[in-house]
Amino acid sequence: MWAMRASLHTIGCRLNQAETAVLADRLKHRGYKLVEYGEPTDLFVLNTCSVTDEAERVCRYEIRRTLRHSPHAFVAVTGCYAQTGAHALREIPGIDLIVGGQYKMDLPDYLPAREFLAKQRAPELLHTRTIDRGEFVMSGVGDYTSIRANLKIQDGCNFMCSFCIIPFARGHERSRQLDDVLREAEALVARGHRELVLTGVNIGRYEDGGRSLVDLIHSLEQIARLDRIRISSIEPTTVTDRLLDYMAASRKLCPYLHIPLQSGDNSILTAMNRHYTVRDYADLIDRVVRTVPDVGLGTDLLVGFPGEDGPAFAETSAVANDLPFAYFHVFGFSKRPGTAAARIKPAVPSSTIKARCKQLSTLSRSKRLAFAQQYTGRTLNVLFEGQDKGLWTGLTDNYLRVGVTSDEQLTNILRPVTLTGAMDELAVGACA
Repeated sequence: MWAMRASLHTIGCRLNQAETAVLADRLKHRGYKLVEYGEPTDLFVLNTCSVTDEAERVCRYEIRRTLRHSPHAFVAVTGCYAQTGAHALREIPGIDLIVGGQYKMDLPDYLPAREFLAKQRAPELLHTRTIDRGEFVMSGVGDYTSIRANLKIQDGCNFMCSFCIIPFARGHERSRQLDDVLREAEALVARGHRELVLTGVNIGRYEDGGRSLVDLIHSLEQIARLDRIRISSIEPTTVTDRLLDYMAASRKLCPYLHIPLQSGDNSILTAMNRHYTVRDYADLIDRVVRTVPDVGLGTDLLVGFPGEDGPAFAETSAVANDLPFAYFHVFGFSKRPGTAAARIKPAVPSSTIKARCKQLSTLSRSKRLAFAQQYTGRTLNVLFEGQDKGLWTGLTDNYLRVGVTSDEQLTNILRPVTLTGAMDELAVGACA
């Protein structure tokens, strides 16, 4: 029998990407032939996001798009929207299987046998209102074509920020068993990945049998041929002095932190249920910079939270400008049903949110350029990922993207580069 084709697509965060990669690996081992998203397929798996209205709109669009070129494809939808919007998804024509958070990583087990993979008259729904906090292990190994691989270590969140639907979509916080993390990490390195990016919802809260995030990183560092370990987004209240000291001394843990600020106004932070003040956050950034040489810093900024007036936004802009960020991710507020923020007034007009997002995005581009320019004349190690517009590009350990011209094949090569200049979002140089 010819191999059934499977196409997978991810909407949303790096954690979603990590989960999709594991599902792809499991489908491959069941005999499916993985095809690129957008190609004709027999099975389409969509891992969804529900953080914003736009993410949910994109989910619906991607399903319709796939069914146009593969009208007989079996469509399985999972992820956060499948958990929070399952009943809305049931109304979308063409969906055959909806898998909520409790069953997401076992999705391949719920597919019909391949010879019976066919459109359903009505979608089957596998869903529970809550998600278990039991033993957290994951079978499979992420299947990646990228040089860097994501490694899921944690899921769920207990912080209950007033704007955030993730606790409803992913449940309470839980940490993956350390031995299981190491199993997948070793397999990823054996496949050739030299950098692993630790992902989760609230990874600073990682804990398994008394072992913390730092303990996990220490264990990962013992893996031969693993050159880099990178922490993805981490909450400011979970960044410990022990983590910073370890980062400063480590040969493998990248000097890079993405620490969400969300707002530079204390009254907005309180309304968001963020448990720190602007001064607390600034003091943390000061400790980071003093402890970790050449650290790269990113942040998230949420624009247009209800009640954000002109002065409050001006405070955010000033803080974002003054702190030594290399870039920010800017998001417009999107009211999520069931969250506390959905009841807060007054709402900020969408046109105002759009203008403020544009202003901060412009500032972010200038910060990224300034960050790159400060390394002109320095020699930094770059892990090259591939070619883009004639340049070989890759990342330094502190998350600076670098481009060089070379006749060599540099994919997955770690090479020292002397930086000679910078352009928008890219430093340039020559291999040393």
